[in-house]
Amino acid sequence: MNREETLDGLRQSPKVDVCVIGGGINGISVFRELALQGLSVLLVEKSDYCSGASAALSRMVHGGLRYLENGEFTLVRESLAERDRLLRNAPHYVAPLPTTVPVFDIFSGLGNGLVRFLGLSRRPSRRGALAIKVGLSIYDFLTRKRAMMPRHEFRGRRATLAKWPALNPDIKSSATYHDAWVSHPERLGIELLDDGIAAGSGARALNYADVRSAGGGRFVVHDHIDGGSATIEPTLVINATGGWIDITNGALFAPKARPAPLMGGTKGSHLIIENAALYEALADHMIYYENEDGRICILFPYLGKVLVGSTDIRVDDPETVRCETDERDYILQSLSFVLPEITVRPEDVSFQFSGVRPLPTSTDSFTGRIPRDHFCTVVEAEDGGPAVLCMIGGKWTTFRSFGELAADLALERLGKRRHVTTTDRPIGGGRRFPLDRAAWIAQVAAERGLSGARMAELFARYGTEAEAIAAFISAEPDATLPHPGYSQRELLFLIRNEAVERLDDVLLRRTTLAISGNLSLQMMEAVLDLLAAEKGWSPAQRAAERARFLTLLRERHGVDEITLSARNEQRSMECETTAKSG
Repeated sequence: MNREETLDGLRQSPKVDVCVIGGGINGISVFRELALQGLSVLLVEKSDYCSGASAALSRMVHGGLRYLENGEFTLVRESLAERDRLLRNAPHYVAPLPTTVPVFDIFSGLGNGLVRFLGLSRRPSRRGALAIKVGLSIYDFLTRKRAMMPRHEFRGRRATLAKWPALNPDIKSSATYHDAWVSHPERLGIELLDDGIAAGSGARALNYADVRSAGGGRFVVHDHIDGGSATIEPTLVINATGGWIDITNGALFAPKARPAPLMGGTKGSHLIIENAALYEALADHMIYYENEDGRICILFPYLGKVLVGSTDIRVDDPETVRCETDERDYILQSLSFVLPEITVRPEDVSFQFSGVRPLPTSTDSFTGRIPRDHFCTVVEAEDGGPAVLCMIGGKWTTFRSFGELAADLALERLGKRRHVTTTDRPIGGGRRFPLDRAAWIAQVAAERGLSGARMAELFARYGTEAEAIAAFISAEPDATLPHPGYSQRELLFLIRNEAVERLDDVLLRRTTLAISGNLSLQMMEAVLDLLAAEKGWSPAQRAAERARFLTLLRERHGVDEITLSARNEQRSMECETTAKSG
């Protein structure tokens, strides 16, 4: 169903059970939950799906070890359960991540942890071995029945430095436990969206559109791409816009009826670093460390580079967040503390991103103490219109359980019953996931006439969904692209089937080309040509899209046109080296 067909359907039948506003991971999750119950549900996202905070996560899928200090045991238990479900339901994107904590003291942090647990306002001090031992023992206890991960272990100073010789030599010991990481979070969001849409004709979704009240229980959906609109009459509205919740409520309620502020988000920024010494120093582990000021930082291998972050800064306007120079410098300084012998320069940063954590409003002076849990608040309309259920808080790991909670509240309000549970429901390319990956890859490659290496690339990107993409690729003659790992038919499949409207949809979210540092100017131009041809853009429209994307890449991600051009030369040299060695 294309955009015009979706709007035509709404014009013909404007009544819907639920309108979900916000196409981030939580909005998509509740959309999927409701669609699977057979409700008529419309999802509207003002930009692209998973383009806000859901694209700016740390890429960790974790229980939240540090949340134990705030006494958020229920959240940690829930997060660990959801982490393990994602390992089972999305094995193509979510994998175990061994995590090591450098320890610089023995007793530090015990008293501080206690006063924070009691709700006092003391800032954190360095956490010593005993405090870390207590936290990891709770972690192990909460997961004892599932036992999907190894139990934690401690190493002495000598053994730690033998494995990680670049670590700060002032350490006393280290602790290793296991959490998980997600390789393609935005793609997982698209798969959840597809799951909901496939549930029935009553499930529809629009990106690049907004919703505004028209009074009397009616709302206007306006399409930013084609300029069309439709009036809808939802029985219930769900505001799942995260850091934008208060802004969205401003468009849904008259000024006198607007609720008090509900959100008080903080900004987290991350860097992607290309530095061989740094990558090798990690020994395939995440280093979960405290900077000198007590701020928790993370550092782990990600798609051949190193991901490091993050900051935690209050923000008022979620539209303007970006990684500022002082944040970049702070993160790089933290690296010089934990790995003092490795030099990481600003030029080593190949990509950066920043997003707003959707935290509840709080007056706490220390952002680390703001609760990370999630809940829902219902705002009743005063003009006889539908109530608005606001999804407050939440973290990426718990998107399924948060969506389930909001959906159950919506079902109760609508007098409907739940028929389908998503607890053990595989997601997208995690369906029919093979025990023998190599055999599956070889079989599909032979059936579709692709090389084993090409099929392995597709499987790494899409899991078992790679079979459908391989079928599309082999259906017609394909053509190469400047990046040898992609082809025209593969990207055409994404453009035609995954609601792609802008160049950044492809390069930032449907693929990992930009975040992995593999986007060159030639590749950008080639993909833009494909997209422009598919959309029927004029030369002026193509030029405008090119300029818009380059501005976005420079201002939000620290990558300029000169850098992209340099990657053209680097790619050519790599190809020449490969050809000579072959």
